[in-house]
Amino acid sequence: MKKYLTALTFALTLISALFATGLSQAQAQTATAPTATKHAAKAHAKPKKSAKSKAHAKTKAKKGAKSKVHAKTKKATGKNAQAVTQWNQKYKAQEQAKTKAVATPTKMPFSSTADDDDREPELSGTKSADFSCEMGNRLTIYKNDQDDKHIAIRWNQHISRLTRVTTTTGANRFENHKIGLVWIGIPAKGILLDSKKGQQLANDCKNAAQTNAAATAAPAAPNS
Repeated sequence: MKKYLTALTFALTLISALFATGLSQAQAQTATAPTATKHAAKAHAKPKKSAKSKAHAKTKAKKGAKSKVHAKTKKATGKNAQAVTQWNQKYKAQEQAKTKAVATPTKMPFSSTADDDDREPELSGTKSADFSCEMGNRLTIYKNDQDDKHIAIRWNQHISRLTRVTTTTGANRFENHKIGLVWIGIPAKGILLDSKKGQQLANDCKNAAQTNAAATAAPAAPNS
C-alpha cells in the first residue's frame, strides 16, 4: 500500500511538472506571438512607406522637370516675342522708307537724254526768269546756258522739265509729253498750252526784258 501511494504521488508530481512546463511554453508562445506580429506589421509597413517615398520622389522629379520645361518655354516665348518685335520694327522702317520715297521722289537730272516724266528736275546751275501773263497768271522758266535742249517751268506750284521740239517757224517749242505741257516762245512773248486738253493755260507771257521792250516800242501818246 505504501508503494502504491508513493507511485501515485510521483505520478501526480510528474503530471504537475509537465502541466507547469506546458503552461510556461504556452505563455512564452503567447508573449512571442504579438512581438512577431508587430515585427511582421512593421516589415509590411516599411515597403508601403518606401513605395510612398518613391512615389513622392517621382512626383517631385516630375514637378522639377515640368518647371524646367516651363522655364524653357518661357524663355523661348520671350525670344519669339523679341523676334516678332524686331520684325515689326524692321517692317515699319521699310514702310516708312517707301512712304518717304513716294512723298519725295528722286529728282530728274536737268540735262539728260531720258524721256521727260512727272518728276521735278534738278535745278542746280540754272538761271530763272519770271513771266507775267494775261489774267494775272504767273510762271517761272529755268534755263541752263550749257544746255539749250531743255527748260523747266514752274506752273501751278509744280516744276516740270520740257524738251526742245524742232519747228519750221523758228519759234522755241518745248514739250513734256507725259504731262502734256507745251511752251512756245517767240521774241515778243510766250504761250503755255495743255496738249492733252487742247487748251491754253497762260497767254501773252512776258519777262522783264520783253515787258520793257514792249513799252519802248509802244508809240507815245499824242499831245492834246
